[in-house]
Amino acid sequence: MMQLYKIKNTTQLDFYSPSIETATEMPLYSSMISAGFPSPADDYLELSLDLNQYLIKHPSATFYVRVKGDSMVNAGIYDGDLLIVDKSLEPKNDSIVVCVINGEFTVKKLKRSGEKLYLIPRNPRYNPTQISEEMDFQVWGVVTYTIHEPN
Repeated sequence: MMQLYKIKNTTQLDFYSPSIETATEMPLYSSMISAGFPSPADDYLELSLDLNQYLIKHPSATFYVRVKGDSMVNAGIYDGDLLIVDKSLEPKNDSIVVCVINGEFTVKKLKRSGEKLYLIPRNPRYNPTQISEEMDFQVWGVVTYTIHEPN
């Protein structure tokens, strides 16, 4: 089931539930790949990896969110990215969270300063939002992984 919630001047989110009924095992090579100078390649296949098992620690509390917008680009979250969000994790200071404010969803960095709570965009074009008692505010989950296509 997919729902789209529009957020004024911020990031929009599409929600998806993970399907963990089927395993999709992919080959995992035993040698590491160099991001610096090239190294000799090994053609040795050691084991396989199921990305569901690797990326989803709490299946019944996990959902996917597709991002629309640019408010989190400096956190490495871009328009079109897929976020893996775990509702069972306790949000901490500086966590990237999916939350709802007055009925509208967004993804932001959670920041506590003394007794005040803020949602911080990671793009200087947007301003932080201070959470007040008058707001209907709830954290839906903590972002555990971001999946995006390379440039």
